[in-house]
Amino acid sequence: MLEAIESLGSPEVPAAARAKRLTQLLDEWPDTHSRVREMRQDAMKELQDDGLSLRAISAETGVSFGRVREIIQGITKRPAKKSAAKHKTPDKEHEVAADEPET
Repeated sequence: MLEAIESLGSPEVPAAARAKRLTQLLDEWPDTHSRVREMRQDAMKELQDDGLSLRAISAETGVSFGRVREIIQGITKRPAKKSAAKHKTPDKEHEVAADEPET
């Protein structure tokens, strides 16, 4: 399946055609991405309905147990990792890790 995406960028295709096809892919990607996630959720729910435990689904799909649980529950957003928070000082703006004490 990823080969199909790679083929869109083949240098054997004229550059204008490549650019047009890749633009179309990028324009449609958000909707396609959402649909693929829904299909994955449906497939995992089907496995669960067929009697497989979350651990068995995890083993079959190579997805962690916790992530299988989240997918089946419809949780698509993971919590944001701790990132640098921007703090302003009178003379400049600098970044401080979110868990680092302010000085």
